Amino acid sequence: MNKASTTAREVLSRLKSLYPEPHIALHWKTPWQLLVASVLSAQSTDKQINKITPKFFARWPNPAALSRARLEEVQDVIRPAGFYRVKAKNLINSANMVTRKFNGLVPASMNELLLLPGVARKTANVILFNAFGISQGIAVDTHVRRISLRLKLTESDNPVRIEKDLMDLFPESEWGILNQMMVLFGREICKAKKPLCSSCPLADICPSSRV
Repeated sequence: MNKASTTAREVLSRLKSLYPEPHIALHWKTPWQLLVASVLSAQSTDKQINKITPKFFARWPNPAALSRARLEEVQDVIRPAGFYRVKAKNLINSANMVTRKFNGLVPASMNELLLLPGVARKTANVILFNAFGISQGIAVDTHVRRISLRLKLTESDNPVRIEKDLMDLFPESEWGILNQMMVLFGREICKAKKPLCSSCPLADICPSSRV
């Protein structure tokens, strides 16, 4: 067993002790709501998106309703999310595809999810695990990327390569919650600018620790 594998086993054990019941911060009730919230969350914060989605879903409760929406109206509602022009276009186009190609239901496969505008592997992994309980990969967001590099679980800065490296190190049964635990850990302890290394439960196995 190489050093990265040993580190990964210890990381998983300690994170599970720290976060026994992890969950995503986005508010959602249906796979479609999770898809919308996930697309909106790109380059934004979950807290900000949770302020937007109640109004969004009240006006457009399902893909069929959103497929008939005017672009300008959607842009106005999601403006605080940032990149609202691109996000509005992607969401309306995704709503059209879900309505017409998938009979109004969000698909439960990676290949089909990746057909939807605005949905990349990270978003697809989040939807698959949280909405359908399917683990086909690991969602690599800014927190997962940062923590993986600091712990030397990967040497790549490319999200696709990072995902592959992590999939090789962690059991498939843990892929879904790994993202959730790393996101919580990244927000609370292993922060981007000022990591709390002195109180970090992984400090003794972290090559980047400042302790």
